[in-house]
Amino acid sequence: MKRGYKALLDEANAAIEAVSPAEASQLAGDDDVVLVDIRDIRELQREGRVPGAVHAPRGMLEFWVDPESPYHRDVFASGKTFIFFCAAGWRSALATKTVQDMGLTPVKHIEGGFGAWREAGLPIDLPSEKAG
Repeated sequence: MKRGYKALLDEANAAIEAVSPAEASQLAGDDDVVLVDIRDIRELQREGRVPGAVHAPRGMLEFWVDPESPYHRDVFASGKTFIFFCAAGWRSALATKTVQDMGLTPVKHIEGGFGAWREAGLPIDLPSEKAG
């Protein structure tokens, strides 16, 4: 192994901006900010969602961001600020670095991901079987 995940995370974190869940929650109130959940759909179904966040699965992210891709999503051409998150902040750090390298700006990620969001007591839309 030339570079393991720890080295990749260190490189990503050195090149991107991270925000706390509280900061992300405050920024999400701005119409020019989009929270982007890159977790797998099964994670959303099991753990819940951040209200108003766009779901863009990690496996499709580069294709959804690139305007030349047949899978492009218009939200990524909106010129807004994008704040990515995953479960713990690892995948979102790598994803944020990747889309930043692709030219998408401004981008940030939530330190600690959805887990930190939940631990901070911020709003979550629970899956229907867990609601109530």
